[in-house]
Amino acid sequence: MENVNYFSPVFSDSVNPRFGVGSGVSIGHHGEIFQGVYVNDGGKLQRGLVSLMSEAFRAEASFYPNTSGVVSTEPAWKEKAACAAELTLDYCNAPVSGGHLVIKNNIPSAWGLGSSTSDVTAAIRAVGAAFGHALSPRVVADLAVKAEIASDPVMFSDRAVLFAQREGVVLEDFSRHLPPLEILGFNTDPAGYDTLGAPPARYSWWEIEAFRPLIGLLRKAVITQDPRLVGYVASASARINQRHLPKPHFAQLEALTTEVGAVGLQVAHSGTIVGLLFDRAAVNLDYQIAEAKKQLARIGITLTWRLHSSTEHETKKTQIALGPIRDETWERHSSPSHIVGSEFSESEFGSDLTLITSTTPLHPTVV
Repeated sequence: MENVNYFSPVFSDSVNPRFGVGSGVSIGHHGEIFQGVYVNDGGKLQRGLVSLMSEAFRAEASFYPNTSGVVSTEPAWKEKAACAAELTLDYCNAPVSGGHLVIKNNIPSAWGLGSSTSDVTAAIRAVGAAFGHALSPRVVADLAVKAEIASDPVMFSDRAVLFAQREGVVLEDFSRHLPPLEILGFNTDPAGYDTLGAPPARYSWWEIEAFRPLIGLLRKAVITQDPRLVGYVASASARINQRHLPKPHFAQLEALTTEVGAVGLQVAHSGTIVGLLFDRAAVNLDYQIAEAKKQLARIGITLTWRLHSSTEHETKKTQIALGPIRDETWERHSSPSHIVGSEFSESEFGSDLTLITSTTPLHPTVV
């Protein structure tokens, strides 16, 4: 998480007053509920995933058009966001081909939380807005994949979709959010995982056949808003993923899931985070989560966070207490020493980005 001042001044010679400043926003996610392959009606295999959206994670972008002919970024190393901005300028037939792009997010990179795609999505929306274009999620998805090879479906934040991450297309639109879930999350490897540096998973035919009924169950889970079915799908997908990107303590985590009454276990299939899923309507929810924390501590996992999945009925989400950091090399997978707490009280995003842009350490409020 970079510590760039989102409202930092832009030098006068980089701004062209003839054009407006465009702003764009994107949420992140907490890994996947499902990831595998989808057999389409023509019998073709397509890679697809369903992300666990969470508004606890957020990226914001501002785009200042100019006539320089190049897109500069702040921070300077946000190359994928710069590429996305250039593609969007071309798509919009913008009257200029340059600009200054400022990116701010609170999402650790390489953990499987959608940091890169959130930056890219916010950048695309900001460039489009600068020239009066409200780009559809499908257009944003197409541009995002062109900019970063593989993308997450954060641009479809208003509903669950089965998304072809390397094609930028929706394979199935579930038309609703996932049912309300409470997530107790944690990271299994502070170094993170280089998604694009590793080859895509090569699934066996047994695994490919197993994906078909899981997609069917997930479809039913969304229609009926059944958290337990979602948990079953997530746990099965996580178990299959163990052959491709194993998580430490997985057998213990599966046993713990049952013991504490969680509905399932989900993972970042191309990352290092894990989440225990709970039914938010459970009468003993707080007790279940407290027990889960105790048992996680016994296997050495002491840093956790609690957040909600995105639903139709909520716009306020719990934020993870991530403190600021000035060393940009952290984004290149150094230790997350900036994390100063495990939970943060519910807070509304909007124009006030105090929790994201603060230059003083953040401290958790236990809720």
